[in-house]
Amino acid sequence: MHTIKNILTRYAAWIAKVLAPLGPWGVFAIAAVDGSLFGMPVDVVVAGYIYHDRSRFLLYVLLASAGSATGSLVLYGIGYLGGEKVLRKRMPPERFAKIHASFERHEFWALMFPAMLPPPTPFKMFVLTASAFEMRLPHFVAAVFAGRFVRFLVLALLTIRFGPQFVQFVMDTLHQHSGWMWLAVVLTLMALFIWWRRKVRRARN
Repeated sequence: MHTIKNILTRYAAWIAKVLAPLGPWGVFAIAAVDGSLFGMPVDVVVAGYIYHDRSRFLLYVLLASAGSATGSLVLYGIGYLGGEKVLRKRMPPERFAKIHASFERHEFWALMFPAMLPPPTPFKMFVLTASAFEMRLPHFVAAVFAGRFVRFLVLALLTIRFGPQFVQFVMDTLHQHSGWMWLAVVLTLMALFIWWRRKVRRARN
């Protein structure tokens, strides 16, 4: 485990060196690549940028969010063109129709919440699902940007307060206890959904 961590740290350092000539736009570039087909250690690299240039942390948050939203357009195109056929083959018609209808009612939140979560959240699967269900492009971009903005803003605040080493520690912990993380996410989403339903019922009454 220690060896793997060292390899990932060196890999992130090498990527940061490659991106250095791009200046702040390096954050946009790596987030765009990570948001498309290729996974990158984007959190570690962004944390490094922020730690060494804390006064412009909000700029890096915005660039990383915009880069991730831009890169996700690649997956959006793939899912939009052929994703629905794949889902129909793997799901019974009734279940597909039910999920499709549910997603259409809450499409923004269904994509924004996963975008907020750190790895190992399979965010690309949510992107493909959203595009397969033909989520409107402006809503798609806005949901990814909003979710990633929250994620990278939290990352920035943690980095400024505790340093990039703490961010790496949190990432390692999440990977080791991903089951508990998913349980917490599911419970949180259920609580928010129940709260929202009660609010709607009170408004109708």
